[in-house]
Amino acid sequence: MIIDIVTFVVAMAALVKGADFVIDEAEKIAKHFGIPSFIIGATVVALGTSLPELVASVIASYKGHTDLAVSNVIGSNIINLALVLGVVFVIGKKLTPKRDIFKDDSAWALFPVLAFLLMAYDGVISRFEGVLFLLMMGAYLVFLKNNAIDKMENDNEEKEKFETLKTLGLLTIGFIFVVVGAEFTVDSASNIARAFGVSEWIIGLLLVSFGTSLPELVVSVQAARRKDADMAIGNVIGSNIANFTVVLGASAVVNPLTLVLKNSMFDILAALILTVMLVFVAVDKLYNRSTGMVFLTILALVVAHSLGI
Repeated sequence: MIIDIVTFVVAMAALVKGADFVIDEAEKIAKHFGIPSFIIGATVVALGTSLPELVASVIASYKGHTDLAVSNVIGSNIINLALVLGVVFVIGKKLTPKRDIFKDDSAWALFPVLAFLLMAYDGVISRFEGVLFLLMMGAYLVFLKNNAIDKMENDNEEKEKFETLKTLGLLTIGFIFVVVGAEFTVDSASNIARAFGVSEWIIGLLLVSFGTSLPELVVSVQAARRKDADMAIGNVIGSNIANFTVVLGASAVVNPLTLVLKNSMFDILAALILTVMLVFVAVDKLYNRSTGMVFLTILALVVAHSLGI
């Protein structure tokens, strides 16, 4: 038991550190080519911060731990919205994104969650449905590309230089840390769940998802402190879209995902409600401390329900 706990902590640290390498170097590449801040957050950084979720869920799916694979995604989305955005809004006081998030991105944040509800209705997310999820992410990336070209937000920004060999080296190290860390995270988390008699769903929803969401938390908080609201919010929106499309999609392609919808409905509805709340926040531009406190309150309700408090 003690060995599993130590393994879990070390593996999660490797996941987070590996993601840090990937995020930092990928961001340098993106900035070098003059990509707008929100686009960087919603694509390069978002996909980078979703690497732990992706590898952890794919490995869990491959090993037959489908509850762990799905709950990691659901939990990560809840934590991204309730904890990460909650903290960002609280410490950022009054954030003012340059981008019209409601007009440009709120629908894209909602579509994958609604699609998940439809696909999970029969209790199975098939390989074909996994491919559809991946295509949905492709459509969002095409949308962002065309949107960036139309707006040309960063035409006059100074390009950030980077050393090609150093960047590729750190990216490789980062990917190795993420893959190896995820392998040990899934195994140790499953062992801990069995030892305590806790379901893999709860372990994935609370423990694994919190660990794999640490990169999003760190990146968005740092961006909020720099008053870069577009990066802070774009990272969360992009990560949530990536979780429901790339992570679930890839996991389902590896192995069809089964779940008992009625047993996980509370958590799925929490993710849906938080996403709908994000749409309303974007409509009225309520990027403030009060909104942050509401998000954090919902997180407390989810945790209390999961632990039976």
